[in-house]
Amino acid sequence: MIQLKDKYFETFITADEIRKEISARAQQINEDYAGQHVVFVAILNGAFMFASDLIKEIIVSCEITFVKVSSYRGTESTGRVDEIIGLTTNLRDKNIIILEDIVDTGITMDKIHKIIELQKPRSLKICTLLYKPSAHVGIHKPDYVGFSIPNAFVVGFGLDYDELGRNLKEIYQVKELKKAENMLNIVLFGPPGAGKGTQSERIIEKYGLVHLSTGDIFRANIKGETELGVLAKGFMDQGKLVPDSLTIDMLKSEVRKHENPKGFIFDGFPRTNAQAEALDHFLTEEGTSITVLLALDVEEQELKSRLKNRAEVSGRVDDANPEVIQKRINVYVAETMPVKAFYQAQNKFIKINGEGSVDEITSRLFGAIDAL
Repeated sequence: MIQLKDKYFETFITADEIRKEISARAQQINEDYAGQHVVFVAILNGAFMFASDLIKEIIVSCEITFVKVSSYRGTESTGRVDEIIGLTTNLRDKNIIILEDIVDTGITMDKIHKIIELQKPRSLKICTLLYKPSAHVGIHKPDYVGFSIPNAFVVGFGLDYDELGRNLKEIYQVKELKKAENMLNIVLFGPPGAGKGTQSERIIEKYGLVHLSTGDIFRANIKGETELGVLAKGFMDQGKLVPDSLTIDMLKSEVRKHENPKGFIFDGFPRTNAQAEALDHFLTEEGTSITVLLALDVEEQELKSRLKNRAEVSGRVDDANPEVIQKRINVYVAETMPVKAFYQAQNKFIKINGEGSVDEITSRLFGAIDAL
């Protein structure tokens, strides 16, 4: 998948498929015009790659000329030809084949066809790499067609989206995103001892969100010996960090298990800017995004006090060791705090006073969410 400006595109026709189809069309033309001379009229800008590859496989006597028209703005045809320039070759009594990258409405092609007909060619045909039968409203249908495709916007191999993407070797189709604009997706942020676990449970209950804990997802994949789990375990057994790409793949798999969710609360992810960017990219593919990052702000001494008390209740050894506690806080500050700036730049960061009673903190979180 690729992104051009505000849209995402997925592979539609591969470079190998394009090559084979162009070769087939060239062979067809060679057979139809054996012993004759052909003038190819290629339409700029889009047909330059198609024309170049096709002409290399033409063995009959031929020449090529180029014309330029203007009829597109963004992803929609304007329905008119603004200008035609470059048609200086004498086409009278010659075999003409118009080369186009794509024929959809056919309005542009009808205009070009009419102008060429005025020069009284011996024959006049149309060869296009792509054709959209369902969109065609013109008079003249193409005689040679590479691929008949549905009425969706495509880029690549000469076709563009606001002049981007022409250089791509494959053809990409615009990806229709799922309609999930109203989802509530929360990242609950905070250092060890901030109370994220308790507060996330309350947020989930009130707003009907799906809890996504990367720790739980890792354990489930490893225990279930999924393909992703086996890969992750391999890194962990070697004492290596699990790559972000593998973590996000696990997260993707888990997100896609839920149909029409109200939203997600992300626990333990993202921890770095790279992870935040990967999460943004994935959610965009799903037609949604992070709504807000809620950051529980707690003084360091209070965190240490809470962790010490938690150790006495739960018996967790790591919570009782001052050196381990300090290291965990330091890691949070060094690696995770920069994520704050990532979401601040998107106006999605809200700091919540994380001190006081559990109910007081919950009230502040609910107030922030309700105000979105």
